[in-house]
Amino acid sequence: MKRIGIIICDRYNTCDGGKCFRSARERDGAFKDYVDEEIEIIGYSTCGGCPGGNIEYVVNGMKKYGADVVHFATGFLAGYPPCPYIQTFKDFIEKNLGVKVVVGTHPMPTNYIENHANIKDIPQEYQEYWDSLVDAEGSPKYDSSKEGYFSELSKELGK
Repeated sequence: MKRIGIIICDRYNTCDGGKCFRSARERDGAFKDYVDEEIEIIGYSTCGGCPGGNIEYVVNGMKKYGADVVHFATGFLAGYPPCPYIQTFKDFIEKNLGVKVVVGTHPMPTNYIENHANIKDIPQEYQEYWDSLVDAEGSPKYDSSKEGYFSELSKELGK
């Protein structure tokens, strides 16, 4: 079993996590790597706001619950602008706290792909993370700005 913690960007501190948890359940986005594994989400918290005042504390807490890996939510990249501390946080956690970090959770929603392409604000050093979350099948499925998104989701969930 893979035990996973999720850290979200604090600008989304009221996020309900629905897309992250859905992608974990359906093994979409960054969770596709666990398709043949049982997973457990053991924690969900924010970074604490720029410049990541909660990073060390929250990861140490997740380690107490057995975290094997920490995922930075897709919002770290989807925000306008993307979080400038992604690589710094990733390096700190992996080198000093001994926990692997994966950048991303759910596929990048289509509306964010289009908006970021228009404003050209994805730093080159983040392009690999970005590309790993762009999915022709998955990205439209996570675009909550499209008409009928929530009714489609309700049908999928049998509601």
